[in-house]
Amino acid sequence: MVREQLAREQRRKATLWTSVIAAAALLVAGVVGYGIFAAQRSGDVFTPTAATADGSGFAVGTGPVTVDVYEDFMCPACGEFESTAGATIAQLVTDKKVTVVYHPIAILDRFSQGTNYSTRASGAAACAADGGKFAEYHKVLFANRPEENTPGLDDTKLISLGTELGLGDPFTQCVQDGKYKTWSAQITDKSSERGVTGTPTVYVAGTALKDRSPAGLTTAVESAVK
Repeated sequence: MVREQLAREQRRKATLWTSVIAAAALLVAGVVGYGIFAAQRSGDVFTPTAATADGSGFAVGTGPVTVDVYEDFMCPACGEFESTAGATIAQLVTDKKVTVVYHPIAILDRFSQGTNYSTRASGAAACAADGGKFAEYHKVLFANRPEENTPGLDDTKLISLGTELGLGDPFTQCVQDGKYKTWSAQITDKSSERGVTGTPTVYVAGTALKDRSPAGLTTAVESAVK
């Protein structure tokens, strides 16, 4: 009888502590979730930890010439630029000639049938950047670019693309919470202050690139180096 009583007491304590731990975990998750929700409602902006100093984009490479690329993940012309000049940009980065700063703005939300795909994709890219996979996720988003006037990729697909790259639970939660939606809106507004009226818009060392072909990009970079 004593052994049975002790066993019951141990089970009771174990159950109690399990309940306490579970409640604490739910409380933490609730606080974090509410913080994001409240921030979005109040207009507060979460800046991605991997963003550039001004918080407007993500840098790839360490070269002396800065190439700024303003793009929308639903934009057909941006997809074309990525397919034609992407390899050239990658080589310039490898050769340590340029630092490319990608600004994933959202100007085509109106072409996604109410799903705000451009904003969601921009935010998902920021989530991937937090996980150290911006360049990879950037590439896969354009490989799966939806056509205009379609709903675009849903959040489940955006998450699965990141999971395939090795991004884990923090990325999934970040996308589900829409953590960087207000940030996306902010950098989109700021891009207009620099004269960005469409995508893609490319600046090489601060000068707008008129010839966006691989040859035109290479020539502009070489001129900037000289």
